[in-house]
Amino acid sequence: MFAVPDNTIASAAVAPTVHPALIARQFAADRRRWAHLLRYDPDERYVALVHRVPGQEVWLMSWLPGQGALPHDHGASTGAFTVVSGELTEHVLRDGSTRRLVAGQSRVFAPGYVHRVRNDGPDPAVSLHVYRAERTVRDYPVALSRVS
Repeated sequence: MFAVPDNTIASAAVAPTVHPALIARQFAADRRRWAHLLRYDPDERYVALVHRVPGQEVWLMSWLPGQGALPHDHGASTGAFTVVSGELTEHVLRDGSTRRLVAGQSRVFAPGYVHRVRNDGPDPAVSLHVYRAERTVRDYPVALSRVS
């Protein structure tokens, strides 16, 4: 048996067929819905809105090696992200854990889930992110959120 933080488990009130991680994987499998939006920005991680319906948004992100997001949470939003290609490293501030995520792997987040995601790999990475509610990001000062 192992412990899973409460904010990484889907609520029983959400039907499993509409869980954000499943939606992210469905979009990842259907490249024609987002491939035309894919770009790489040499200066920062690239972000594009793929799909929006009331109460849910799907975002495409591309990450060149060394690019990453500051430590942040997603406000009141719950959601998930799936790595489509390449690899990403997630640092979770709550427990100090670090996870290397490769294509096909997903992570779930909820209010209060503070993390930092980076491409520490040698190749570009692509991920799809599903947000329940409008996408919000609250960055945390690096000095207050030291993670390796």
